Order: sequence, then C-alpha cells, then structure tokens
Amino acid sequence: MLKRIFPFLTWIRTYNRSLLYGDLIAGITVGIMLVPQGMAYAMIAGVPPIYGLYAALVPQFVYAITGTSRQLAVGPVAMDSLLVAAGIGAMQLSGEGAYISAVIFLTLLIGLVQLLFGFLKMGAFVNFLSKPVINGFTSAAAILIGLGQLKHILGIELPQSGKIYVLLGSIFKNLSHVHLLTFVLGIFVILLIIGLKKVSKKLPTPLFIVVLGILGVVLFGLEGKGIHVVGEIPQGLPKFELPVGHWDSIGKFLPIALTVALFGFMESISIAKTLEEKHPEYELDANQELRALGLSNILGSFFQSFSVSGGFSRSAVNDESGAKTSMSLVFSTLVIAAILLFLTPLFHNLPTLALGGIIIVSVFGLIDIKYPLFLWKNRKDEFLLLIATFVMTLSIGLIEGIILGVLISLLLLVYRISKPHVAILGRIKGTDYFKNITRFSEDVEVYEDTLILRFDAQLYFGNKDYFKKQLYQEVHKKGPKLKFVILNAEAINYIDSSATVLLERIILELREKNIQFLIAGAIGPTRDILYSSGIINILGEENLFVQTIDAVECCTNHQERSTIQKKVSLQSQKKSL
Repeated sequence: MLKRIFPFLTWIRTYNRSLLYGDLIAGITVGIMLVPQGMAYAMIAGVPPIYGLYAALVPQFVYAITGTSRQLAVGPVAMDSLLVAAGIGAMQLSGEGAYISAVIFLTLLIGLVQLLFGFLKMGAFVNFLSKPVINGFTSAAAILIGLGQLKHILGIELPQSGKIYVLLGSIFKNLSHVHLLTFVLGIFVILLIIGLKKVSKKLPTPLFIVVLGILGVVLFGLEGKGIHVVGEIPQGLPKFELPVGHWDSIGKFLPIALTVALFGFMESISIAKTLEEKHPEYELDANQELRALGLSNILGSFFQSFSVSGGFSRSAVNDESGAKTSMSLVFSTLVIAAILLFLTPLFHNLPTLALGGIIIVSVFGLIDIKYPLFLWKNRKDEFLLLIATFVMTLSIGLIEGIILGVLISLLLLVYRISKPHVAILGRIKGTDYFKNITRFSEDVEVYEDTLILRFDAQLYFGNKDYFKKQLYQEVHKKGPKLKFVILNAEAINYIDSSATVLLERIILELREKNIQFLIAGAIGPTRDILYSSGIINILGEENLFVQTIDAVECCTNHQERSTIQKKVSLQSQKKSL
C-alpha cells in the first residue's frame, strides 16, 4: 500500500553508488536548465521571474517521492503558464498582488482536480484530447506566446491577451515606440540561440544566454541605455503560506483549473510513456501520475508555486544525462534551493529581452507542420478539426479554443458512429472467406437468394435508423428472389435497448415477407445481449451461427451444425460452453 502511494520506496531500498552518479549529473544539469526556463515561464504566466524558481522547488521534490516515472522532470512549462495567464488575465484583476494571489489559488485548485481525478481513476479521461485538437491548440498557443513576448524584444508595452487580433493590433499601434537598441539586441539573441542550437543541441544554450545577458548589462551599462532588466529578486527560500481563498469566485476559476489540470496531465503522461518505453525496469501508473501531479501542485501552492507539469525538453535531458531514478529531481531541487539562498542577486541585471528570446525560440519549436500536411493528404475531416481548433484558439481564446476543439472532436466521433461503414459480403471463390464485394468484385460469388451484410460498429440509438435504412435498401435491390438475410455481427460489440427493439421489428417484418434472418459471428458480449434482451426468442437459436460460412451452408444446403458449432454459437452467460 505504501509503495503505491510513495513509489520511490520501490527503488530506494536498492539504491547504490552506481545509480547515484547518473542521478547526480542529471539532477545538476536539469537544475541549471530550470533557472532560465523557470524565470521565462513565470513571465509567460504573468508573475515575477522569481516565481519560476519557486515552482521549480517544492513540486519537484513532491513528484520525486510520489511519481511513478523515474525520468520525468516536473516543473514550470510554457503551455501551463500560458493557460494560467489567459485564464487569470481575463478576470481583469487590479494590481500585481491580486494577480499573483489568484494564480497561486488556481494552482491549488488544479492540484485538487488532479488529485480527485487520480483517486477516481480517471486517467483515461485525457484521451478525449485527440491529436488534431492538441496539435491545433499547441501551434496556436505557440504563436500567441511568441507574439506576447515581442514586448521584450521591441521594448514596448503590450496587453496580456489570448486573442491574436488584440496582440497584433497593439504591436502595430506601438511600432512608433519601439526601442531600437532593445530590438537590435533582441534579434541578435534570437539568432544566437538558433545558431547555437544548430551547432549542438546538447549545449546549455539558455544558461549561456542568461550569463551573456547579465555580463552585457554590467559591462556596457545597458540598463542606463533603456534596456529593461529583471530587477530586484528576493533572496531566500519561499515561506510556507496558505493560498488566499477566492471561493466566492470559484465559478470563474474552476473551468480554468479543469483545462490546465487535464492539459498538464496529458503533456506529462505522453512524455512519461515515451520515457517508459526506454526503461522496461518499471511500470507507469496513469492514475498515480495524476495523484502525484495533484500533490505537487497542492503542496507547491503552499510555497508560492504556480502550476507545474512534466516538461519535454528537461525530461529528455534528464534521461540523456543518465537519470536512473527520481533521485535526480531531488538533486535538481537542491540546485534551485542553493540558487535561491545564495545567487539571486546575480539575476538583478538579467535583461528581459534575453528571457523573451529564449521563450520565442523554444515555443516556435512546438509548431508542427508535418502533421497537418499528413492529415491534409490522408484525413481531411481531422485536418478540418485541427484547423478549427487552431483558428478558434487564436481568435476566441486559449481555454475556449481547446474546449470547443474537444466538443467538435466528440461531435465528429458521434457522426462517425452514427453512419458507420456497412459492407455487403460475398464468398471468395474456392475459399470460406467472405469479403466486401466492392473490394473483391472479380473474386467473389454472390448468392441471388442470400444477402450478407456486415455492420462495422456498435448498434445503438444513434445509428439504428441508419442500419435499418441500409439493410432495407439492400433488401430492395435483391428483389423477390431474396430468401435469407445474414447479419455478420463480428464488428458489433454492443446493442443498446433502442436497437434491440428495432432488431426485433426487423426480424418480424422480414419474416412476414418470407425472408429468414440469421446472425453470424456474434462475439460473447453481443451474444449475452441477444439472450438477456429476449431477441434470441424471436430470432431462434437455430439462426445463430459461429461463422458466416456456417450460416451460408445452412441456407444453401440445409446443413446441420455440429455439436461443437452449436455450443460455441449459443454460448452466453446463461448457457456456458
């Protein structure tokens, strides 16, 4: 029981020096990475840079002892930060203190949602975020983040907004106020980051940019020339402090919390699954991951942290640097703690354009062009879903965009299963195979007096009328020679009460026309429904077959089934094999 709650107990007892070296190197590396990343993502979230370091402290340690992934690096990430900024920014709070208070309260709510979902074992709920929705949202969010950070590159003021037309309008409106030196240095920083990444992806480029930026400000007196710097950063560890309650506005906070909680978990679990494939020595538990992220956010909010989840780049570096257990996160936490205790004065002269450049380059790497092109060539419906999510996210807002994207994807799913694929089967000559006559038109033989129809979906209230329409169309095409209708039920895994009533009516209506109705290939759960609903009493056990060939032989040659064929075809929870 304790190992399930605290997965670190599974590896801590056998922890040895050989594991220590890899974890130590990985932890120090990730800790150093977190400094510029954490400060940059804090700026995206709309809070002072120091809060990025706070978010890299307690949550890391909590996840280290409660998470099941041994390489996932938890901390501040760009998407969570942008969702937080979009949600809280829309509340139009007055003053920085009120804004920070709302962000930390939101973090508490996000953690509570994740913890609750984890205890309710709702880890699979994240599957409702389809890849086209995620891709469209991520690409739009990357553009919004990049545009929002242009204020640091141009040296102008921009409103905090999740709508592209607001950002573009403000940028064009303030072009006359662009600070030339800031613009030149900002472009230089962006080009330098891109160049260094091309030289080697293993270089600690963000850290190098931070150091270079600080040195530039100090050596050339850039602050006096109009270059904005981070300014005074509080020294020391964050104090324990319960988040200020905004329970009277819970209705405003909850939709944001649900969105960030699910999206953050989706990001984390997808990264964790990728890492798990490389490390068969442990097994990932999606529900425990939810609980671990929830606890990380809850306890983190007590120490002024904003929302955290698994970061892709840091997790990859953590793994490549040799992390074998989540002890690497403990070492990473110690690095952040040391920086907070002793080194924060060094960041006073860090130019905000350096952080802005780091953010812009990193988020534009999130834009995936190949996947939309693939969908355009192969799946037009999913391409339209991606584009719809992309456009709505850019124009309406981040949270609204992803929610509407999910709703459209669910509607698309409902549409697909309301009009599923229906195939008319024929026998491949010289075999017992029955295949779609439109795919094998030259190789199949079709019986004049027999219609064999396969329905490739569950049969429920949403598609029962479509099923009837398709069936009766084919019955009409066959004409008066038709004597047998065989329903190939191999793909039908469920029949609801509405569909059972319809099926009974179809059997009786066909019987009145002297057409015998047979079912072949029904799987166990479907056979159970045939018995429990009473359909079997109208159909007759003699019309239920294991395979399509058995049903055809019965129709054409009046061939009796063997004892084993009868047992298998009639097996259900009421009549066991």
